[in-house]
Parts: sequence; C-alpha cells; structure tokens
Amino acid sequence: MFRRLLAIVVTLGVILFAGWMTLRRDDIPYEQLEAIYANADSRYLAFGDDMRVHFRDVGPRGAKVIVLVHGFSASLQTWEPWVSNLKRDYRVITLDLPGHGLSRCLDNGEIGPKQFVETINRVVNTLEIDRFTLAGNSMGGGAAWSYALAHPERLDGLVLVDASGWPRTEAENDSRPLVFQLLDIGLARRVLKDLDLSTLIRDGLEKSFADPSFVTDEMVERYATLARAPCHRAALLELVSGRGERQEATPELLSTIVTPTLVMHGERDNLIPAGHGTQFAEAIPGAKLNLYPGIGHLPQEEAAELSASDLRAFLVNDVYGVSDVALEDIAPASH
Repeated sequence: MFRRLLAIVVTLGVILFAGWMTLRRDDIPYEQLEAIYANADSRYLAFGDDMRVHFRDVGPRGAKVIVLVHGFSASLQTWEPWVSNLKRDYRVITLDLPGHGLSRCLDNGEIGPKQFVETINRVVNTLEIDRFTLAGNSMGGGAAWSYALAHPERLDGLVLVDASGWPRTEAENDSRPLVFQLLDIGLARRVLKDLDLSTLIRDGLEKSFADPSFVTDEMVERYATLARAPCHRAALLELVSGRGERQEATPELLSTIVTPTLVMHGERDNLIPAGHGTQFAEAIPGAKLNLYPGIGHLPQEEAAELSASDLRAFLVNDVYGVSDVALEDIAPASH
C-alpha cells in the first residue's frame, strides 16, 4: 500500500514538473522587446549604467503639458487613444514605470508609490518641465495622488482614472479576476513566476473591460511579453506581495490636496469598485466626478473618445482656461 501511494505521489510530481517545464518561459532581452514595442517617439532616461526609464514626449513644445501614468502590469500603450486625441493641442508625456513596459527595474525592494513619484519627478525635471497636469490609471492613479501630496507646487491639474488607494473590503478582494487572487498567495506567486501566464492574463484583461471584445490576441501578447523583460516578473510580484511601501488613502490625507482634480471611474470596474471613485471625489476638495455606465477599469481605452472629451473640458474649464485651447476641439460630454 505504501509503495503504491509513493508511486502515485512520484507520478503526480513528475506530471506537475513536466507541466511546469512546458509552461516555463525565459526572460526576453530588452533589446528584443524594444525592437517590437518602441517607436520613433520612444526616449530613455538613464538612472545608471543599466537602469533606464522609457518615455514618449509628443505634441507642441510650447503647449501645456500632460503626463500620463499607467497601472499595474500595464505600459504606456494604454494611453495611446488619449495621446492621439490630445497631442494636437497639448504636449503629452507617457512613461513606463520601473519594472513595466520597456523600463528597467530600479530597486524591486523599494518598488511602490514612493519610487513611482520619484520616477515621475526625474522625468519632468530632465525635460525641464516646471508645471503640468498629471493623470494616472489604477496603480498609476495612486502614484498621481501621491505626487499631488508630495509636490503640489508642480501640478496644474490632477486626473484620477479608476485610481487605487482605498483599503479593500473582503468582498471587493473576492470579486477581482482570478490572476490577482492567485497572486495574493505566496506559494502561487513562486510557482507562477516563470510560467506562461497568457491564459490568466487574458482572463484578467477581459474582466478589466465591461466589453471583453476589447481584448485582442495582440493585447494579451503585449502584456505577457513585456512581463518577461529581465526582472519585471519579480517586480510585479513584489508589488502584489504588499512588501513595498504603501500609503493608503484616507479622507484626512486627501483633504490636503489643493490641485484642481477630476475623478473618472467606470461603473462596471471589477478591479476597483466605482464607490472608490466616489470616495476620492468626496475627499478631495472641489473634485469633479465622472462615472461611466457600462465601462470597466480602463475608460481611457473602453470609452476613449468620451473620456478624452471630458478631460479636455476639465482642462479648459477648471485648469487652463478657454484661451489656452481651441474651442472647436471641446466636444460636449454626454453620460
């Protein structure tokens, strides 16, 4: 009996190991990734011999500046619909946070909002930009409001798009896509670290959109491939583990933000409930709230035209004034 049980255990171990080896994927060199995902607007900011942050800087040089920051496991590509809309009238800067996209990792042990704030600051300082409007989605939204607290003198406007920061309830945690629930488990993180996660990535992306048809094979491939940049998988797991520095949103903390603020949130967001957007709008003095019925976690992609129009209206009416932008470019928002 014991021998039979041992044989079964060994057989299962061999099968699991074989499956793990089949799904295991090596890192992809940055040079190879850059050949696929960089373009003529791509620039790199050096932080050291092997540390570079990827960013793009488009639009009129003398125009007002907008900086866009992506969310967890994403890259600056998430903002392309907004960039196409805004670059006629604004100077638009998008960047890959450390451990994401084509940016190298800085210090994975310190990865988190503080490092992201410092990265944003180094990019705008290098470009000699004194003031700008900062927009962030999801984790990038958390970095954006953290930046507003750390450097209020630098911001003309603040835009929080399905931003992170409020503590989650147990029910909210349980409603997240499977990939995020698995990554909460330490053993699962270690097992999944080197595997092909395309299936889980597809599931996570499809739950990030209210309309799953927005998720294409090309999108899944981009997320999965960029995650295989050297050190990126370790960086993402550090972020999920919660070991990095965190700053939770509270009404008292956010009440000190003085920057004109627009909060955008999809009402069908499965990752960060729409109620969190309402909390941001209520906590930040004078903040405006746009909720998008039938839209998920990524309004800048799923409701690109409408959300960009709302952003333009906010910039004209609340941040820069009509004289700074052509009136014909402001389309009325409808919800």
